[in-house]
Amino acid sequence: MTAAQAPADAPPTSMNHRQILQAMSGLMAGMFVAILAGTVVANALPTIIADLGASQSSYTWVVTSELLAMTATVPLWGKLSDLFNKKLLLQLSLSMFVVGSLLAGFSHGVGLLIFSRVVQGIGAGGLTALAQVVMASVIPPRQLGKYAGIFGAVFAVGTVAGPLVGGVLVDTSWLGWRWCFFIGVPFALLAIALLQRTLRLPTVKREARIDWLGAFLIVAGVCALLIWVSLAGNEFDWASWQTGALTVGGVLLLVAAVFVEARTAEPVIPLGIFRNRTVTLTTVASLLVGVAMFGGTVFLSQYFQISLGKSPTVAGLMSLPMILGLLVSSTVAGQVISRTGKWKRYLVAGAVIMAVGLALLATIDAKTSFGLLSLYMAILGVGVGMLMQNLVLAAQNDVPAADLGAATSVLSFFRSMGGTIGVSVLGAILANRVASETTKGLSDAGITVPGGEGSGGSSVPDMSTLPAPMRTIVEHAYAVATADLFLIATPFAVLALVAVVFIKEKPLKTTSGMERLAEESGEGPAAPADKDPAAPVA
Repeated sequence: MTAAQAPADAPPTSMNHRQILQAMSGLMAGMFVAILAGTVVANALPTIIADLGASQSSYTWVVTSELLAMTATVPLWGKLSDLFNKKLLLQLSLSMFVVGSLLAGFSHGVGLLIFSRVVQGIGAGGLTALAQVVMASVIPPRQLGKYAGIFGAVFAVGTVAGPLVGGVLVDTSWLGWRWCFFIGVPFALLAIALLQRTLRLPTVKREARIDWLGAFLIVAGVCALLIWVSLAGNEFDWASWQTGALTVGGVLLLVAAVFVEARTAEPVIPLGIFRNRTVTLTTVASLLVGVAMFGGTVFLSQYFQISLGKSPTVAGLMSLPMILGLLVSSTVAGQVISRTGKWKRYLVAGAVIMAVGLALLATIDAKTSFGLLSLYMAILGVGVGMLMQNLVLAAQNDVPAADLGAATSVLSFFRSMGGTIGVSVLGAILANRVASETTKGLSDAGITVPGGEGSGGSSVPDMSTLPAPMRTIVEHAYAVATADLFLIATPFAVLALVAVVFIKEKPLKTTSGMERLAEESGEGPAAPADKDPAAPVA
């Protein structure tokens, strides 16, 4: 479609500052919902699992199931965003989140709860991929830093408010943990309404041929491998026929997916984008960041409540230093990047600081003071804030506008996959480490354990019912196990630093994705009148 053929009411390829802020209102509400889904249950999970009489492996699965569903579907959402109306896709993902939230709130067994988290994860996959794609479509890379503070604030509020709200709901007898899921529904509905009212993006009309076979092979292969790392060590041994079946099956499915993707006209993950050095290195770094950050921090709530004896509400407050560090570093780095156009130094610094934060957290125990713990968490937050969003910026700046959705979703996909692997593997390590430390503590105290050992599937303890000597042993066990997780996560942060060092810094583009798409499709650059003269480029 040429410029002369464009409908009279088609939105301009460039949006002014006021239009961008209006469009971001719905995006911010949607992002808040996605963040809330993961954080509001963080401090409630020990109570939920104990109330449902589930096991430590179930605790891990409630977290992992959402991450797995989100990971497996992010590439699909990203590809769909290159073919269909992004606003409708965002609203569809929010609708799925609403359905999943209602199912979770009405769950009376851990099976239905895990299934509902899968539905939530599919919706969160859409929000994760599409929010960043839409941002890149309407905001030039050089200006993204100006708006990073707003999204950083939403991220911080959602991350801080989620555990706090979840803790209050759990501690309030006439509400309870089910409201941890119900509370996100009105925000999701508000986001749908705001997107309908404020977000106007041109739909590129072209023949859409979705590679359903490739999509199935990718999802099936990834799920097989993630189910393996989730169950191995808990439900079956690492060296077992189940391991062989899942790993061989997963690898064969992914090899077949690569074969299909290389030969189809509309691949879900265009393999050609990996010829781009920036995309390849940022993808590797995102995978490693996911393993280090999610794998290391998702179990902090258990440490706060079990090892330190804090209530869910207080445990939520204790995460503030990490979130504030993330908010401040992402906002300041974003503003400086917009002014100077230099971004690589912040990637390198973020990777270094994240590794240092993880190494420091590997020294914690059941007697670590809150002041020292706060310092360690703040350091980790500063590193993550400087690193995570700027990896996406570097990749979006270096790909054609037609591949923005695919490139963005690839980074989100590998970061989520790293997080899922981290949570699953480290969750199994935590369960086994807790079991061995508890058995050792009981043995040292002269207490014989029936059955001889605590397995990774043993129930999460209700600390209020344990006698004082047993409580001390369990507190120590969870502290030792949690510190071990950070120690294991640290080398992954170091490897992320290595990947970041080899990324080549390129000047940030000053045109938005919509403008670049118009130019690449032959429609020419947007008219200068479309721009807001009050909003300078730099």
